Order: sequence, then C-alpha cells, then structure tokens
Amino acid sequence: MSQPLPEWLKIRIPRPDTITEVAEMMRSKNLHTVCESARCPNLAECWSKKTATFMILGNTCTRSCGFCAINVGRGEDLDIMEPANVAHTAKKMGMKHVVVTSVARDDLKDEGAGQFAKTISALHRVVPETIVEVLTPDFKAKADLIKQVTDAFPEIYNHNIETIERLHTIVRPQARYARTLRVLELVKEQNPNIYTKSGIMLGLGETREEVLKTLKDLRAIGCDAVTIGQYLRPTMKHLPVTKYIHPDEFKEYEKIGEELGFAFVASGPFIRSSYNAIEFSKKVMAERLEKAEVAIAARG
Repeated sequence: MSQPLPEWLKIRIPRPDTITEVAEMMRSKNLHTVCESARCPNLAECWSKKTATFMILGNTCTRSCGFCAINVGRGEDLDIMEPANVAHTAKKMGMKHVVVTSVARDDLKDEGAGQFAKTISALHRVVPETIVEVLTPDFKAKADLIKQVTDAFPEIYNHNIETIERLHTIVRPQARYARTLRVLELVKEQNPNIYTKSGIMLGLGETREEVLKTLKDLRAIGCDAVTIGQYLRPTMKHLPVTKYIHPDEFKEYEKIGEELGFAFVASGPFIRSSYNAIEFSKKVMAERLEKAEVAIAARG
C-alpha cells in the first residue's frame, strides 16, 4: 500500500494556459523534454517560466531503470535537424541556461555522444551568451565518447549517480556506481575548466551513512555541484517509496555538502537535476568573470 503524500510534497498546479506556449513550441520542432517524459513534479512551474530540459536522441530509452517513467525499447532514428531545432527554440524562449539531456542509446555506435556535441556547438553558435549544461548517459565510461562531448565544451557536465552504491543493481540495473564516478572523473581529466555535477534521489531505502559516503565519493573525484531530491514513484510499476524525507533533513544534507566543499548544493523534496539550474549558472558566470579579470590583471 502506497504512503500518503505529506503536506510538504503537495504543490499547487498553475493553470494549463501558462504552459501551453512551451508545449506548442516543442511540438512544432519535434522536440522532447525530460520534464514530460519523466513526469517531473516541477513541470508546471518550470514551463510557466519558459524553462525546460531538452531531451535529445528520441523518446525511447534502451535501459530500464527502476525509478524512471521514460519509455523503454529500441532507439529511434536520429533527427539531423535536432541540434539546430534545440538551439533556435532556446533562442526563441530567451533561455539564459539551457539543459540538454537524453535517453540512453546503447544501440548507437557512439551511444549518442556525437549528437550531444552537435547540439552543444549549435547552442554556442546561436545563443553564445547562454550557459550550456548537459546531463548525459554514462557512455559506459568510454573516454573517446566522453571526449566528443567535452571537446564541444559545455560549461556544465552533469551525470547523475542517482542512488547509493548498495541499491544500484535494483535502481539502475544497467549502470554501475563506480562507472558513474569514472565518467565525472574523466570529464575533469579531459577539461578541468568544465564544471561537473551529479544528483542523488532519497527515499529508496538508503541510510544516512550511505548518503554521506556517496557525497564524499563525488567530492573525492572533484565533482563541483550536487543536487539531492525526493524520489517520487511515477507509476505503480516502478520502485516504491520507502520514506518521504522531511525538509529539515534535506537542509542538513545541504549543509554537509557545503562543508564537504561542493561549489553548489541544491537539496530539497522537489529538487531535480535541472531544477533552478540557473542559480548554479549564476555562480559559474561569476567565477568565469572573476577568472577573466584575474587573467587581464596578470597581463598588465
């Protein structure tokens, strides 16, 4: 029997007409958003602000994670116009921070890395002042595939660890805890100027000690930012929620994350990988400006 939602997880949904414009814009360019496909609880809020996370490489995933509502099956044909469509839609929406994610595409030779690189390049060309954040699959931690993405120089490279090590075989049966850490480590090795980011869900049966170990493991490989949110069961076919974490506990994890040295920590019941990503974006821009000023001063 499912647990009733506590008061802190009940949100007021804005009127449908506040998000219609974004939906129509996406459909007109044959684009997908992870907001819809993953049944994100923040969809209405984000779309009413004309922000969204673009999902490239189709709407069907080749992996079957126990928490995810995205369709599973054979991957779809690549849309060669997708990178340009993402870039021009981002420009039309006036986005200052663009997040690009994808389904897993184990069926492709490059597992989708090339499409990520093309999309990043298109965004840099069409909306050059915009921060580009990618949230990629693990590419099986193949250095050459990850390098395709890092060579396109997204400002932020996000790859979610999702859960603690003990639960990985249940939550992410086709992924590996150590492999996720290696992906983020490779990004830093290939380009130290790219900010790395990861996220974890709570409420799947983890202990406090296991959450702390995960945060420490992420910091040990140089991860710059972390998001911590509540797992919400998308359908009865998915993994059950074992516990609804109180907001005070999320605040405690946020403080711990900051003490561990993360440059940015977002922790709360409704936090998702790209929720309010622009707040981290502001920090990235501030640090970039500071580095530029230091470089100019050093040149005299």
